[in-house]
Amino acid sequence: MKKIIPIEEGDYYLTPEGYRCFTEQYHLKRGYCCESGCRHCPYGFNNKSKTT
Repeated sequence: MKKIIPIEEGDYYLTPEGYRCFTEQYHLKRGYCCESGCRHCPYGFNNKSKTT
């Protein structure tokens, strides 16, 4: 079961299109890479080659 990470100030921002974009701060708190090619992924996932 995945643990619930509470959203705090600085964990995301809204893009001009209105989407929620999670920051590096949030990804580090979460503690793992979801391999979705996130814009601010601190784990080095490469969405094109599907590798970290």
